[in-house]
Amino acid sequence: MKRKVFIQKTAFISAGFTAGLPHLSFSKTKNYKMGLQLYSVRDAMKLDPLDTLKKLKTMGYQDFETYGFKADTETIYGFKIIEFKGILDDLGLSTSSGHYSFPEYFNASTENLLLYVDKCIQTAKTLNSHYITWPFVKPENRNPKGFKHLADKLNTIGEHTAKSGIGFAYHNHGYEFDDWNGTTGNDILMQLTDSKFVKLQMDMYWLVHSGKTPKDLVSQQPGRYVMWHIKDMDKVTLDYSELGNGSIDYTKILPDPETSGLKYLYIEQGGNFAKSSMQSAADSALYYKQNLEGLL
Repeated sequence: MKRKVFIQKTAFISAGFTAGLPHLSFSKTKNYKMGLQLYSVRDAMKLDPLDTLKKLKTMGYQDFETYGFKADTETIYGFKIIEFKGILDDLGLSTSSGHYSFPEYFNASTENLLLYVDKCIQTAKTLNSHYITWPFVKPENRNPKGFKHLADKLNTIGEHTAKSGIGFAYHNHGYEFDDWNGTTGNDILMQLTDSKFVKLQMDMYWLVHSGKTPKDLVSQQPGRYVMWHIKDMDKVTLDYSELGNGSIDYTKILPDPETSGLKYLYIEQGGNFAKSSMQSAADSALYYKQNLEGLL
């Protein structure tokens, strides 16, 4: 493996990329590591994950949320899990959570579901991640019946992971707040899931997109929102945008992290990049450092 040779190179970023990037140097003590959901730079991770992680480190990112674990080969980003952990260690980086393919097991038997969960738990332990996360719900299951079934699945997974010392969380989008004759998917999940075992990962973009506010949600479930996704909203299209380039004023809407139960936060941008995914990651990092870090 050429990993160590690669990482020991003194040129951390190619000149062509760094020419347009600001130099990020901050001495302020941080309460939370600045994290990134790696799906934000999925094109770069596909092309060259090692180089991508090095560049993200120079932007100030210290912690990551992964995606794309392949259970059949027990790999992530083309590496065996232990190899990827070695890369992170050599770079002084961490991954505290991962999005896993739980929606594919929505209708699986409990036995088959837990077999997959066990692989996720082992991956999390190898990576020293503290949470595994259910990332989304397929369109055909976005209805009251589907969310009642989902609540049962979440409880099963959460109770199982807790026995291994790994946390479990559910990541929201916007469909959880659609009105279904007086109830919503969020209502169903909050009523039927066990808060001891099923924690929540708050995607603030989707909350605002749905007309909700992070502070209101935290007040309804204090201590349960252990992770945050922070991303901005394009002022015209309402699509994703770089932090500070959109319509969400995070200096005003961030909830109290202690009341939230916050452990980890991740900047995210799923698309609609002004120039490129990596440049957007750099721009968002700079805005976070200058405007949001001191609030936490």
